[in-house]
Amino acid sequence: MNVDVILESERVRREIRAGRLTGTSRGLAPSFVQCNLAILPRDHAFDFMLYCQRNQRACPVLEVCDPGDPVPHRLAPMADLRTDCARYSVFVDGVRQGDRTDIKDLWRDDLVAFLIGSGITFDDALDRAGVQTDRHRWVLRTDRPTERAGPFGGNLVVTMRWLTPEQAIIATQVTARFPFNHGAPIHIGDPAGIGVDLGHPMFGGPVSPMPEGLAAVFWACGVTPQSAAEAAKLPLFITHAAAHSFITDLPAHKLMLP
Repeated sequence: MNVDVILESERVRREIRAGRLTGTSRGLAPSFVQCNLAILPRDHAFDFMLYCQRNQRACPVLEVCDPGDPVPHRLAPMADLRTDCARYSVFVDGVRQGDRTDIKDLWRDDLVAFLIGSGITFDDALDRAGVQTDRHRWVLRTDRPTERAGPFGGNLVVTMRWLTPEQAIIATQVTARFPFNHGAPIHIGDPAGIGVDLGHPMFGGPVSPMPEGLAAVFWACGVTPQSAAEAAKLPLFITHAAAHSFITDLPAHKLMLP
């Protein structure tokens, strides 16, 4: 008798869709690629795609759905982008509305969904290499401008992790093998070197004093295109809520360089 095999990624999405999983996507289906989600009207989709192409380190696009189609046929053909993130953030004219657990009632035939590689993808590889991923982690804005496209622009957003010098070396080696999930760090050391203000993190809570023996390591972050779309004040823009990424059926090792 043939028995259908359900991927762990698909099982997790079913649990999310049913409302039984509501928290962060970190640690869920760890061997599968996770993506940042950006949904916007077709009239702005070309400029957004151009923005991502011009800023690939922060915005590595893995799939773009056809207008009105909520199914990512290449990355997760059994999924529904309207229900399969545990939490969504919705912006109207650049103003954040209340978060939602599904966006079916907001869906329109002109909406285009972008799936952008997320650094959560390489957490499993870092853990297996002995680099901690569950603490000392923030999302911050730099003073480095991105390259504009139409209404989309603004400064680069980064993920900062505090690691030991030994872990920083290993993390650089490991994440360099994931170019479609932001790749290697863009900076190690003094946050002022890339214009980061530790007093105003975007996510992760207040930045406490760094423990002795650790170093600040910075990766380009998929919040960059979300921040650009928010600042463009589109009539409607939808994204996954922070750390509630979309889980694909693509094994992470398929995107790794040898």
